Amino acid sequence: MGTHNKVPAAERPETPVKQQDRLRRRVGPRGSLTRRILFINVLALAIFVGGILYIGAFREGLLEARVAALTTQGELIAGALGEAAIGGALDEPKLDGALTRQIIRRVMSGTETRARLFGQDEEMIADSRQLVAAGRQVEFETLPPPDRRLIPVRWLEAAFDWIIDLLPRRRDYALYTERPDQRASDYPEVVVALQGDVAGVVRTDTSNRLVISVAVPVQLFKQVLGALMLSVDSRDIEEAVRAEQLSTLKVFVLTLAVTALMSLVMAGTIARPIRRLAAAADRVRTVHGRKVEIPDLGNRRDEIGELADALYDMTEALYRRMDAIETFAADVAHELKNPLTSLRSAVETLARTSDPNHREKLLEIVQDDVRRLDMLISDISDASRVDAEMSRAELAPVRVDAMLETFGDILASTRKDGMPRVSVKLAAGEPLIVSADENRLGQVIRNLTDNALSFSPRDGEVRLSARRTGKTVTIAVEDDGPGLPEDKLEAVFNRFYTERPSGETFGTHSGLGLSISRQIVEAHGGRLTAENRHDATGAVVGAKFLITLPARN
Repeated sequence: MGTHNKVPAAERPETPVKQQDRLRRRVGPRGSLTRRILFINVLALAIFVGGILYIGAFREGLLEARVAALTTQGELIAGALGEAAIGGALDEPKLDGALTRQIIRRVMSGTETRARLFGQDEEMIADSRQLVAAGRQVEFETLPPPDRRLIPVRWLEAAFDWIIDLLPRRRDYALYTERPDQRASDYPEVVVALQGDVAGVVRTDTSNRLVISVAVPVQLFKQVLGALMLSVDSRDIEEAVRAEQLSTLKVFVLTLAVTALMSLVMAGTIARPIRRLAAAADRVRTVHGRKVEIPDLGNRRDEIGELADALYDMTEALYRRMDAIETFAADVAHELKNPLTSLRSAVETLARTSDPNHREKLLEIVQDDVRRLDMLISDISDASRVDAEMSRAELAPVRVDAMLETFGDILASTRKDGMPRVSVKLAAGEPLIVSADENRLGQVIRNLTDNALSFSPRDGEVRLSARRTGKTVTIAVEDDGPGLPEDKLEAVFNRFYTERPSGETFGTHSGLGLSISRQIVEAHGGRLTAENRHDATGAVVGAKFLITLPARN
C-alpha cells in the first residue's frame, strides 16, 4: 500500500482566489495611501480652523474694550449725578432719589446697558430697568426680535452652537446672581466704588452668558455720595464672535471640500498606479505560460514613472533570464547528446567485436568521449555558477597592470620551444585600477590568452596590453592567427560555438570559454568585443579581443 505525503501549508501553491484575497488585505479596499493623504491634509486644516473657532483672544479683547467703554460711560453719568442730583444740607449732601431716577431713566433710555445707583447706606436708589408710574414699579426687559429663519437653517445653527459650546473657554468666571432686594454688598465692584475707586467684573449667568459690570463712585468735592453700577450682557459680543466663527466655518467647509477633492485626486494619481503596478507584479509571480504586461506609465515624469520603468526593466530581465535558462538547457542537452551517442555506439560495437586493433580504437574513442563529457560538465557547471557567484561577489580594487605583468611572467617561465611568445605592453601614467573580482577577471584574461595561443602559429606572439581612456580601462589580447570570420565577430561569444584551427583534435574545447568570459565582464559592468587585426594592405593578420571596464578613481 502506498503512502501519502502531506504537503505543509506554507509550501502549497496559492489559488487565484487566495492570491486576490491576500492582495486585497494588503492594500485595503480603498487603499491606505489614499486615507493617509486625506487624513493628513484634513487634520492640518482642522487644527488650523479649530484654533480659529476657539478664538479666545478675540473674545478677551472685546471684553476689555467693553469694560473700558462702560468705565468711560459710567464716569460721565456719575459726574452728571454728582453735579445735578444733590439734595440735603450743604454740610451733609446726599443723592436725591427722584431726581437721580429721572436722570438715569433718560440717560439710559434706548440702550442695552443697565444702570443701578446705590447710596452710602448700600441701599439701591435707582434701577434703569424699573419705571415708576401711578405708584407702582414696573420692571421691563427688551426681548429679542422674532426668529424668521428657515427650519433647516435653525437646525444647522443649533448644531453649530452645540459644537461651539463643546469648546473650552479661556477662563472660568464667577456666577452672577441677583437677589430681589439688591444691596451694594451683593456686588464686590460696588463695594470698591463706595470706597472711591473704579472696579470692573466679568461674571457668567445661569444661561452661560457673560455679564460685564463696572462700578464708579458718585462724588461731590471728593466726597463719595454713592456708587453707579453699569452692567451689560455679552449678547452683542457673543454675536460678534459667533459671526466670526460662522464665517470661518463657511470658509472651512469650502476649503475642506477643495482639500478633500484635491487629496482624492492626488491619491488617485499616486495610489491607483501603484496598485496597478502591485497587481502586475503579483501576476508576474503567479501567472504561468505567458508574459505579463506591465502598465505603461512612461509618460509620467515622476517617481511613479521611474518605478514603472524599473519594474518593466526588471520583468523583462527576468523573462530574458528565463529564456536564457531554457535555451541553455536545450544547448546543454544537445552538446551532451553528441558524446553520449558516440560513447553508446562505441560501447555497443566494443561488445560485438573481437578484433584487438578494432577494440583498441574503440577504447580510445570511449576515452575521448569521457574526457569530452568531463570537460563539458565542468564548463557547464562553471557557466551556470557565474551569475550566482557574481551577484554575491564583493568587488575590490584590482590593479590591471600588475595582473598582466604577473600573468606574462608566468607564461614566459612555462613557455616551451616552438610555442608562441606572450608580451605585455602597458601605457605609462597612472595605475590601471578597476573594481572587480580578481579571480574571475583573471579567468577571463586566461581564457582569452589560451584562445589566442591556440590560434597563433609556432614562434608567433600574443600581445597583452592595457590603457586608460577617460573613465574606462581597456585590456587588449591580440594574436597572429588567421583572424575571425567577419560575419562571426559576435557569434563567437555564443554558447558552444566552435571555430577551431585546422589540425586541432575535435572536442578539445567545449565552446563555452568566450561565453563565460563575456558573462563575467558584463557582470562587472563592462563589455567584451572581438575584431580583426589588419596590416597596411588591409589583410587580416590576427584577432583582437577587447575588455572594457569602468575605471576606479
